[in-house]
Amino acid sequence: MIRLRSVGSRLALALFAIVACVLATVYVIVVPAYERSLLNARISTLQSALGDLVLQRPQAFFLTQQWVDDVAAPTADARVVVFRTTRAPLRATAIADSTPRTSPEMQNDPVVLRAVASGRRESGTVTRNAARYAEVVYPFSSRRRALLLATPLHNDAQTVSVVRGRVLLAGSIGLVFAMFLGYLLARLFTRRIRRLELAAERIADGRFDEPVVDNGDDELGQLARAFDRMRLRLASLDRARSEFIANASHELRTPIFSIGAFLELIESEDLDSDTREEFLGDMREQVSRLGKLATDLLDLGRLDAGRMTVDSDELDLGRIAAVLEGEFAARALASEHALAVAGDGVALVQGDELRVLQIGRILIDNAMAHTPPGTQVTLRWEREEDRGVLIVTDDGPGIPADATGQVFERFYRLEGTLASGSGLGLAIARELAELMGGRVELRSRAGETAFRLVLPARSLAARLSVR
Repeated sequence: MIRLRSVGSRLALALFAIVACVLATVYVIVVPAYERSLLNARISTLQSALGDLVLQRPQAFFLTQQWVDDVAAPTADARVVVFRTTRAPLRATAIADSTPRTSPEMQNDPVVLRAVASGRRESGTVTRNAARYAEVVYPFSSRRRALLLATPLHNDAQTVSVVRGRVLLAGSIGLVFAMFLGYLLARLFTRRIRRLELAAERIADGRFDEPVVDNGDDELGQLARAFDRMRLRLASLDRARSEFIANASHELRTPIFSIGAFLELIESEDLDSDTREEFLGDMREQVSRLGKLATDLLDLGRLDAGRMTVDSDELDLGRIAAVLEGEFAARALASEHALAVAGDGVALVQGDELRVLQIGRILIDNAMAHTPPGTQVTLRWEREEDRGVLIVTDDGPGIPADATGQVFERFYRLEGTLASGSGLGLAIARELAELMGGRVELRSRAGETAFRLVLPARSLAARLSVR
C-alpha cells in the first residue's frame, strides 16, 4: 500500500500532477484550436463559393429558385437559400431554398439579420434542431435580398470528438504510466535516502566501522560523502575521547595509589621519623602532580568546549622572559640545570600575558624535566619581521625525528624519558598559542632541542585592527 506521507509517494504524486497539468494544457490548446481550424476552413470554402455565386445571380425574380436548384447548390456544394429582407422591422423570409422544403427555422436567420443590418458580408455558426451549421451571407439589391450558404458541421464535430477521445485516451494512459514510472523512480530515489537514514542511525548509535557509500554524482551522493567524512571525524573524536578517558584515568590512578600506599606505610608504628618525612615529601609530590593534572584537564576541557578566553594586550617578551627566569631560578639550581636568558632589543607582541607565561612555564618545565642534570637551558626572545618569538632551547639528547610530529598530541610521552609527566603540557601550549593567533614550533636535532612560541607583533595586530 502506498503511504502518502513517504517521499516516494509524494514524488510520484508530484510527477502525476505535472503530467496531468501538461496533458490538460495540451488538451485545452489542441482540441479547441483544431475545432476552430476546421470551422475556419468550412467558412473559407463557403466564402469562396459565395463570391462566385454573387456574380452569377439572376436578375429576374422568377428565375431565382431555378438558379438555386440548377446552378447555386451544385456549385457551392452547400445549402443555398435566398431571402427577402426588410429593415423596418428587421426581418428575413426565405424565397428560394436548395432543399425540397424550406424549414421554418430558416426564417429570421441570425446571420442573415446581422448581414442585413450591417450591409456587408457576414459569417458565423447557428444551431438548428440540435445540429450546428456554418453560414455565410451576402446582402444585395440594396439589402432587400440576401444570399445564404450553409453547411452542416456534424462531420467536423465527429472528427473533433474522435480527436478529443484519442487525446483523453492517450492522456489517461500517459497518466497511469507516469504514476507507475514516477513511483518506481521515487522508490529508487527513496531507497538511497533510506540508506543514508540507516547510516545516520548507525553513526548516532556510535558505530563508525561501516562506511557510508553512494556512488551518485548528484546532491544525494554529495550528502553521502559528507556523511562519510562526518563518520570518520566522529570516529577519530570517539577514539580520542576513549584514549583521553583511559589515559586520564591512568594518570589519576597512579598518584592516588601511591598516596594510598604511603599512607599505609606512615601508619606503621615501626617507621622512623626520617623515613616518615621522606614519605611525606613523596606524597606532597604526588599531590602536586594531581593538582597539575587536574589543572591541565580543566584547561583542555575549556579549550575543547570553546570557553577559554584570551586577552589581546601589548606584551614585552623581554619582561616575560625575566619573570620566567625568576620563577625557575630555584628549580634550575635544584635540578642542576644552567638557566640562561638572552635577548636582542625589544620584541613587542599581542597576546594574553597569563597564557604566554603559562606556555613559557610548560616549555621550560618540559626542557628541565626531560634532560639530564648539567644541561644548558636557554630562554631567548627575538623579533622576526612582523612577529615576536620566545625560544626555549636545551642541549639535551634531542627528540627522535619520528616523534617530532607526536609530541604535541595529548598524553603522548617519549619512551625512555627521564620524567613521567602527564603528556598534556605541549598539547595545551599549542592550543593556547593558536587561540592567540600564534603557534608553537619544534626544531630538534642531536644535541639541541628548541621550542619556539611565535606571536603576532604589535605592528601586525595594529594593521589588522585598522582593516
